[in-house]
Amino acid sequence: MAATTVMEFTDRVFLANYSIDAIAAAMPAGISAFLLLTFFTGVANYLNVFIAQYTGAASFLSIGPCVWQGIYFSAIATLILIVLSFLADPIFQLAGHPEKVQQLESAYFRILCIGGGINVLGNGLACFFTGRGKTRPVMLISMVGMAFNIPLDYALINGIWVFPEMGIRGAGLATVCSWVLIAILYVGLIFNYNNERFFGIFSRRSFNLELFLRILKKGIPAALQFTMDVLAFTFFIFLIGRLGKVELAISNIAFSIQSIAFMPAIGFSMGLSTLVGQSLGRNDVDASLQYTKQTIFILLSYTLLLGLLFVFVPHWMLDLFLISGKGGTSYQDLLNKGIVVMRIMALFISFDAMYFTFVGVLKGAGDTRFIMWSIGLATLFVMVLPMTIIVEFTGWGLNACWLNLTLYVISLFSVTLWRFWQGKWKMIRVI
Repeated sequence: MAATTVMEFTDRVFLANYSIDAIAAAMPAGISAFLLLTFFTGVANYLNVFIAQYTGAASFLSIGPCVWQGIYFSAIATLILIVLSFLADPIFQLAGHPEKVQQLESAYFRILCIGGGINVLGNGLACFFTGRGKTRPVMLISMVGMAFNIPLDYALINGIWVFPEMGIRGAGLATVCSWVLIAILYVGLIFNYNNERFFGIFSRRSFNLELFLRILKKGIPAALQFTMDVLAFTFFIFLIGRLGKVELAISNIAFSIQSIAFMPAIGFSMGLSTLVGQSLGRNDVDASLQYTKQTIFILLSYTLLLGLLFVFVPHWMLDLFLISGKGGTSYQDLLNKGIVVMRIMALFISFDAMYFTFVGVLKGAGDTRFIMWSIGLATLFVMVLPMTIIVEFTGWGLNACWLNLTLYVISLFSVTLWRFWQGKWKMIRVI
């Protein structure tokens, strides 16, 4: 997840220094494409829990069929995402952003959707390793993808070396190219004789309707939970765009910086789901609780340190995105508003990390329907309705929107903590 964070962070830095229109368009378009992708990648990623519980139960020949159901699912996802790419123009016309920004948003969104099926495939294949607790291959492949993406990203955005200057389109194309490389590397590592012998990676490739439906039954609620979470942030970004270009740009920059906390939290959540799944597969609930305590300690230590940086030296990070306009009047306006937003953001990153921790436990057990419904209700009543009132019917502005976002994250944390303490997850299995 660190590799993904660095790729997204540098992508935003390059675009912010390319033009204000490019960075203003990058987050709405990127998060809209990400919103669609989260459903499909969320289902594919839930293979992690199936493989973890089969590993804990020492049912290794059941792992090969799981991998193949993920491949079949990614093929279906590819077709659907290509069709959805044609909705780009209507989506961003509805947002009401400036016309030039709309054009850039549509182009970026379309590229990410057309190539999105490859990302779904890569996520599903990664579960072959993560579900068994073998995270080093995933780390190395992600790092290779990052090392490939960053220079290609810079070259395609700015027109360096033999590459044409493509701006935000270049950023999208570089991302898709890195997804392709990552998927190819996974295929090379997974499909070999040793994995056939232990996991039936070739011989058990037939479509298994019962297993496929069982994966969907547990994976779709888990995917919808994350999708609704991303939907709330997508809604937030779209409404912020109605406040003005400066407010939209600074919120995009703030979210890019916040990914330094958000993406590792997702990584630890996935790792915790694996450990909880393996523990419950061998009926060891105490180990699950111990792993949860360790994850809380690690993520709280990390996010509290980041929070101190956001409060006391926010300009250090903001300047990375604003360097090309330094000294101008727009620079000072962006910096002043950005500092306030960064300090508000310092408040919610720890709650966000703890929310992902408890979601990781619940997903690792298979308690996915509760989190789907609870997150859906919180999104409607704590995010969508209050944000609509703030933006459309009051003049409270940017800071009020960010304070409401903080309240939303705290509500997610509270709901998942309550469900965790109930303890029903200790009795649930997916295998």
